[in-house]
Amino acid sequence: MRKRISWRIVVFGVLLTLVAAAADVSGKWKAEFTTPDGTQRVNTFTFKVEDGNLTGTVAGSQDETPIKNGKIAGDEISFSAERPFGTFTYNGKLSGNEIKFKVTFNERTFEITAKRASS
Repeated sequence: MRKRISWRIVVFGVLLTLVAAAADVSGKWKAEFTTPDGTQRVNTFTFKVEDGNLTGTVAGSQDETPIKNGKIAGDEISFSAERPFGTFTYNGKLSGNEIKFKVTFNERTFEITAKRASS
């Protein structure tokens, strides 16, 4: 009986840790990058996390679009955004004040790094 209770406490602690880490991405993040076709871009991500769900926006130089299908679990983050030139899918990993994203667009994949601008 004690082992069962101890195991539940451990599982609860792990889940609490994952939720705490998920809350850490809320705020503004900025990524300066070069697209596969050589174009220089700057995107600003505004994230909000509630109960493991990720919402917010992705803003470029001429647009701002809502995040769709946002998920966060521990240090893993994923979402999509309908940008003016198509759907982008973002899969990232949080490390301190950086998120390294693998971005997929039109069967092309490239990587960007977003840095925390504010919380």
